Amino acid sequence: MNSTSLVESGQGGYAIKGPLTSSTVPELLPRSEIWLDSGSKQVTIDLKEVTRADSAGLAFLIYWLHLARIAEIQLNYSQIPDQCIRLIQISGLDHVLMIQGD
Repeated sequence: MNSTSLVESGQGGYAIKGPLTSSTVPELLPRSEIWLDSGSKQVTIDLKEVTRADSAGLAFLIYWLHLARIAEIQLNYSQIPDQCIRLIQISGLDHVLMIQGD
């Protein structure tokens, strides 16, 4: 089984490392508290080291946006891998995750 981690990268930033799939989302869910309880009003999640993603991973990113909105935190995703961008666009969610096409 592949492991996925959420690590702090400083100044209100965090990074997801590893696959973001139906098998790894459950281990990330409790880690939401790390950035939710950080006291920051602006948080950036770096996705550069996401090695694989599926629809469950995409749903999880949208769920985090929902949690951020409730907590009045501006949540941004950076360095989104091409595979994730394609999945977002195919799903018609590029407006939700603020992805712009070429």
